[in-house]
Amino acid sequence: MNKVKVKQSAVKAFKSIWNSSLLLLSIIMLIALFNSFIPKSFYSKIFTGNPLIDSIIGAVVGSVLAGNPITSYIIGGELLKQGISLIAIIAFIVAWVTVGLIQFPAESIILGKNFALIRNLTSFVFAIIVALLSVSIWMIL
Repeated sequence: MNKVKVKQSAVKAFKSIWNSSLLLLSIIMLIALFNSFIPKSFYSKIFTGNPLIDSIIGAVVGSVLAGNPITSYIIGGELLKQGISLIAIIAFIVAWVTVGLIQFPAESIILGKNFALIRNLTSFVFAIIVALLSVSIWMIL
């Protein structure tokens, strides 16, 4: 094993991680800023009560307002207290965690545009499917 090549690879990997982390940190800060400007009453006004439409709206809102799983459970509980349907909340939480339109530019730079697009579209569709299936199974039980 050549020590010089290992050292060069380690330096290159560190620089790549450092550049990616700066980009990701800026995206996280942008998300936090965006989320602080949207009032909580906004969510209760946009959901209709129709399971399919609510799941799509939940997935769209969750895709735009991406976040981490820990905060999604808290937000989901608050939305449930405001009378929003469980199907909308599940779609919102799944999309919140898996889809990221705000992070898309950074993700496409790091992982490639095609991969980022396919991953986000697939995650969006599965957010709706998971919401519909979860509520259906919950009603059966």
